[in-house]
Amino acid sequence: MDITYFISAFVGLLAGVLSGLFGIGGGIVMVPMLVAVFGWPLLEANAASLAAMLLPVGVLGCWAYYKAGYVNLRNSLWISLGLFIGSFGGAELAMAMNDNISLLSKLYAVFLFYVAMEYLDVPARIFGKSTAEGDGQNVERAFWQFLLLGAAAGVVAGLFGKGGGVVIVPVLVKIFKYNSKAAAATSLVALQLPVGLPSVLVYYDGGYLHILYAAIMAAGIVFGAFFGSKLAIGLPSKYFKKVYAVFLIAVAVYMALRTY
Repeated sequence: MDITYFISAFVGLLAGVLSGLFGIGGGIVMVPMLVAVFGWPLLEANAASLAAMLLPVGVLGCWAYYKAGYVNLRNSLWISLGLFIGSFGGAELAMAMNDNISLLSKLYAVFLFYVAMEYLDVPARIFGKSTAEGDGQNVERAFWQFLLLGAAAGVVAGLFGKGGGVVIVPVLVKIFKYNSKAAAATSLVALQLPVGLPSVLVYYDGGYLHILYAAIMAAGIVFGAFFGSKLAIGLPSKYFKKVYAVFLIAVAVYMALRTY
C-alpha cells in the first residue's frame, strides 16, 4: 500500500487531536507537517488540508464539548457566518498584497506570541497586571460581535490559508470573558461548516487537490478531534492555558520563519 495513505492518516489524526484540544481548524498543523516533514508541494498540502476540513470532521469533539456544557450553538453559528464572509476578503487581500505577504506573516506571528505571553501570565509577573480569564461558558453578547469576530478570523484564514481558530479562541477568552475550554468548544463548533469551500474549488480547478488523501486525513481528524476534546475537558484550566500557550509559540515561530 502507498505510504502516502499512512502519512495522510497520521497527519489527520494529529491535526484532529490538536483541533479538539484547542478549537483550531487543523490546517495550521497539517500544512507544515505535509510540507516540512513529508515533502509535499505547498499548493497540494494547502488543497488537501482545506478539503479535509470541509466536512464536519470535528463533530465528535463538538459533541463531547456539548455534553460537558461548553457549547453555545447560537454564538458559534454567528462566528461561522463571519468566517465564511471574511474568508473571501482575506483571499482577495492576499492577492492584492502578494508582495507583502511575508511581512503580514511575521506580524501575525507577533500577535500569536503576544497572546501566548498573556496565557503564560507574563504581563502580570512583570507589570502586576491581572490576566485572569473569564469564567463564562454561555456568554451572551450582541450577535454582531460574534459575527465581527468570525469575519476578522476569516480574513486571517484567507490571508494565510489557516489560523482562524487561533484568533477566535484568544478573543473569546480575553475580550468576551469565556473560559478557555468554552472558547475552544465554541471555536471548534464554528469551524464545522464548510467555510473554506471557495478555496477548495479553486485548488481543484487548478489540479492540486488529491481527493483520496484529503478523505483519509478527514477520517483521521474525526477520531483525533474526539480524543483531543476529551483531553481538553479533563485538563485543569490553568494547565490548559499553558499547553495552549506553548502551541501558539510554536505556530508563531513557524509563521515568522515561513517564506512565501
